[in-house]
Amino acid sequence: MNGKTDIHPDAVLESLLAKGGRSNRRAGLAKMQELCRRQHATGSRDFSLPAIGRLAEAEGIMKGRALYNAQSVDYRTLIETWAAYAGPPAPKPPKTLASHEYLMRIEDPAIRSIMQAIIAERDKLKAQLNVLKANTQVTVDRRPLGATIAPGGQPVAVLALSAQLTPSEREALQNAVSADYLESQGLREGSHGEIVNARGRTVFEVGFARAIRKVLA
Repeated sequence: MNGKTDIHPDAVLESLLAKGGRSNRRAGLAKMQELCRRQHATGSRDFSLPAIGRLAEAEGIMKGRALYNAQSVDYRTLIETWAAYAGPPAPKPPKTLASHEYLMRIEDPAIRSIMQAIIAERDKLKAQLNVLKANTQVTVDRRPLGATIAPGGQPVAVLALSAQLTPSEREALQNAVSADYLESQGLREGSHGEIVNARGRTVFEVGFARAIRKVLA
């Protein structure tokens, strides 16, 4: 059943009980009805078979897996009626990435932009690493455009990363690992170069601050 219906589950229960049958079946349907009624009273709209099956098994009504048996069709009908009566489950709110949440706390737009670029680069490197793990023969050329290639032997790109930074970018990176600035943003640098928040949760991974200082060196 899809969407919300005005058919009350009590009416469906009455029709199921009217079919007769064994007394334990009638008692089981009545118990299932009461279980679903309590579930509905809590405001929950989760009437999926796994959810109701766990509750039914916890209360000793029946084994959760028994709901999938052909003999349990009346139980499923009753549960599906409650699901339609309650309406579809509320959509889950979209998850906010922790990195995005902390980026929004950085007031300086220049630093925020640089941090965002660093996070994007980190994610890109992780994706490339996964590709390398799956395909060991893949070669990734990460030489920067315009790099000078040292003559002889294996080609090596020679270009200082710090030379590519503008003065404002350099200053922004310096501020990004400044103890005073981190403290003003509710962050601090850990013993291994990671950036953590006030709760001790890692915002930027181990070596983050050290990597920036190497770039600036």
